[in-house]
Amino acid sequence: MKGRDLAGRIERARECDIHASEGRSKEMLARSGALGDLDRLLHQLTHTAAPADGAFIPADAWRDDQALYLQFDLPGMDPAGIDLTVERGTLTLTAQRPSPVPEGAQPVLAERPTGRFTRRLTLSDALDTDALDARYDNGVLTLRVPLAAHAKPRKIAITGGERKQLTA
Repeated sequence: MKGRDLAGRIERARECDIHASEGRSKEMLARSGALGDLDRLLHQLTHTAAPADGAFIPADAWRDDQALYLQFDLPGMDPAGIDLTVERGTLTLTAQRPSPVPEGAQPVLAERPTGRFTRRLTLSDALDTDALDARYDNGVLTLRVPLAAHAKPRKIAITGGERKQLTA
């Protein structure tokens, strides 16, 4: 039973769903719509527990008025072994690190996780995933996901305004 609970927690940690942003004022917790979705994404990144086996892709996220930025630590990964997809609002990052121990050799110390790693994030429809930009430098994968045009703040012009005198 304990192993099944742990497996469920690990799966939930890998397939996150965001709830609210920490590091912002309390007003951010009550937001709804596009900005609320972004806050939930940030919360998902900051409140996901690492699985017990340590096979977890750590991440940071922040946003400005133009985009959401995500950074994932993938040290020692070959960029050819990193796969990034977006399907129906779900960003899936999969990376693979093979064991450096040659076949037939006896490992003396093996602390670095090897194998296949996956991280899934639910993205808001306030993000333009078609314009997502990904860059891998020095072991860090950086994503820039622009806000969709409908989610950006905009000024609305007010027209009309002939003055009419009120009579009693």
